[in-house]
Amino acid sequence: MPYLTLHSPLGELTVFEADDAIVALDWGRAHGGDAAAPTPLLREAAEQLHDYFDGKRRHFDLSLAPEGSAFRRSVWAALCRIPPGETRSYIDIAREIGCRSPRAIGQANGANPIPILVPCHRVVAAGGGIGGYSGDGGLATKRFLLALEARGVSRQEAATLSLFPAESIAPAARQGTPR
Repeated sequence: MPYLTLHSPLGELTVFEADDAIVALDWGRAHGGDAAAPTPLLREAAEQLHDYFDGKRRHFDLSLAPEGSAFRRSVWAALCRIPPGETRSYIDIAREIGCRSPRAIGQANGANPIPILVPCHRVVAAGGGIGGYSGDGGLATKRFLLALEARGVSRQEAATLSLFPAESIAPAARQGTPR
C-alpha cells in the first residue's frame, strides 16, 4: 500500500492510499511498503495537510475511503459535515444519524482510521466537556486542532500554544517531505 510520511506540528504523520483514495492517517513514520513512490494523491494529501497546519486551508478536498462498518462510515460522514472551528457533541451526532447510543458514536470516533481529514477532534462531550481523543498526544492534540481551527491561527501563532514547543512547528520541519 503506497504511503507518504510528512512533518507536521503534531510530529510525523503517515498517509496511506489504496484504490485511489486515502484510507488511513497514522501518527509517526511508517517503514517498508511502497513509500519510495508517493502517488499524486499522496502528494496532494501532504500539500493539503501542510496548508491546513499553515492556516491556509480549512476544508480538505481528497478522495477518502475509510474502512469500517456501515454504521461507522455513517458516523465518519457526519463528522465531515461539521464545519471547521465548530464542534458537535456525541449526542448531536447520534441524533443526526438516528442512533440511540452516544457511546457508539464515541467508539466509532476512536476507530476513525483517518483522523484530522475525518475530523473526529470536532466531537466533544455534552455539557462542554472535551471528551476523548485516540490520536497520538491524546487530549493535548485534540485541543491543539480545535484551537488551530477556531482561531484560524498560523503556524507561528500555534507555536505560542503551551501544548507544543516552537521547535516542533518550525517551517524547517517540512524538509524532506515531497511537495
